[in-house]
Amino acid sequence: MALESPRPFLMGPGAVLATPSEAVRGPARAPTGVPDLDYLTGGVPAGSVILLLGEPGAGHPEFALTSAVHLMQHREDPSQHRIYLGTAPGPFVYPDGILYVSLTRSQEQILDEARAAFDSSYPDALTRHLTFRDLSSAYFADTVVPSAWAAVPSPLLGGGPRGGSADAGPLAALANALEPGGQSNLVIVDSLTDLLVRRGVEPGDLLTLVKGLRRRAKEWGGIVYLLLSQGVAAPATEEAIIDSVDAVFAFRWTTAPNRTHRQRVLLIEKSMPVLAHLAEEYQGRFVVRVHHLTGLVTTQHERI
Repeated sequence: MALESPRPFLMGPGAVLATPSEAVRGPARAPTGVPDLDYLTGGVPAGSVILLLGEPGAGHPEFALTSAVHLMQHREDPSQHRIYLGTAPGPFVYPDGILYVSLTRSQEQILDEARAAFDSSYPDALTRHLTFRDLSSAYFADTVVPSAWAAVPSPLLGGGPRGGSADAGPLAALANALEPGGQSNLVIVDSLTDLLVRRGVEPGDLLTLVKGLRRRAKEWGGIVYLLLSQGVAAPATEEAIIDSVDAVFAFRWTTAPNRTHRQRVLLIEKSMPVLAHLAEEYQGRFVVRVHHLTGLVTTQHERI
């Protein structure tokens, strides 16, 4: 059964909200920038490492980009809170900027994708606030890929250090790229999928890195998104990764006998601080839509 979401950020200033969202007491929380989700959950604890686990095309990269852009648009003009963050009351802590770490893709590829998918305000906001780390040289070292294909241009946007040393290997390069830029930022790691299919990267070493990142991220106080395509890792490895993060947002395609089309859904599979504040009637899955003007939004809710 599908239930319409409250859509609080579209309601009038004097409207009585259908579901409560009192300020959540306890450790500082950060909004995701997806209004309905923040309204219903009170955001996520600052310092969270969140696994965005998705089927191909189901919306996990779009969620990360929407979150990043909306939080930066709010940072530029807090008076627009209702547009980008809805009526979630907070109090919130907000990331200072965006750190995007890519194992195989360049900065221009990411921005070109955003230009093709979204309104120009999205890539423009990314450009203004993005610090990009291209780890292609470390990822493609000792592979059949010609070195010219993995060349990292200089300087990188943000003026920080270039991609990790090819001699260090992709895991060490990732850790070295995260450390100087993780403090108080929204961090996107694109992606664990690349690491899991890369020859020479042991799943046990990747799990150790994720566990260490989870510990370190609490001191940074921002949000860390780890992208992973569902079904790439062996089931035991995927479960171990899920166990090593603070929260799992799973994105899937669904169909039903009474529908003639597929739809994307978001299921919060793990996050005690989020699920504990989510009303029972919303302990299901969120139907999501990706639109070029609004990014990723939740449009309705299904109880399962």
